[in-house]
Amino acid sequence: MKILAIANQKGGVGKTTTAVNLAASLAALGQRVLLADLDPQGNATMGAGIEKRSALPTVYQILLNQVTVRDAKMRSEPGHFDVIPANRELAGAEIDLVNLEQRDLRLKVALAQVADDYDFVLLDCPPTLNLLTVNAFAAAESVLIPMQCEYYALEGLTDLVATIKKVKQRLNPGIQIEGLLRVMFDPRSTLAQQVSDQLKQHFGDKVYDTVIPRNVRLAEAPSHGKPVLAYDAHCRGSKAYLELAGEILARARKGAGVTDTEGN
Repeated sequence: MKILAIANQKGGVGKTTTAVNLAASLAALGQRVLLADLDPQGNATMGAGIEKRSALPTVYQILLNQVTVRDAKMRSEPGHFDVIPANRELAGAEIDLVNLEQRDLRLKVALAQVADDYDFVLLDCPPTLNLLTVNAFAAAESVLIPMQCEYYALEGLTDLVATIKKVKQRLNPGIQIEGLLRVMFDPRSTLAQQVSDQLKQHFGDKVYDTVIPRNVRLAEAPSHGKPVLAYDAHCRGSKAYLELAGEILARARKGAGVTDTEGN
């Protein structure tokens, strides 16, 4: 089971869009996928087609050790993957967890119980560094960072890399950056190209070859409670996320020492 945190401390950079659509794309490629919504806004829950107001129990009860992952998981029918839902009550987790033992490791312990049930677990992190994000980083093998190619994005990326280094030192020695994903990319923008080039210079092959374009269908799909693959399978956004899922699988096989021929 590969646990992948999808994170960026900057809001509005397509974290949830990436989490939901990558989950659906990995599922379409035959993977068993669990998506954990760690954002009190519950957007990943809604985007997967689950009504967050009636979703109980949620990740909140898992973190308090009141239920297990198997108790809380729900099925995304349009996405063909499982979801641990979230809603507004998760906003209180920070206060409730602060005095509990192993408060940083609650999610890691809970996910260990379903290690044989899934190939991928995707963690949709909130856009802040709080106990929910720390729990995600403590549980994850690696972090996927979606980012727009604009000036301020590089500054936010520096902060996030520093945070991951701290978690590596104190909580999770094995965590690493899985990859940087360029999202909402407009190839006509000179600035976008310049920032993209800087990313490649600094991070090399950590930058995914796949680029997620600006796409109206990607923006419309959440309002219909569907991943874009279920909303419009032939749009540019669907094709891009399928390509990303393929790239992630290829990297995973390479890391496991499996060639493409052996993996097929």
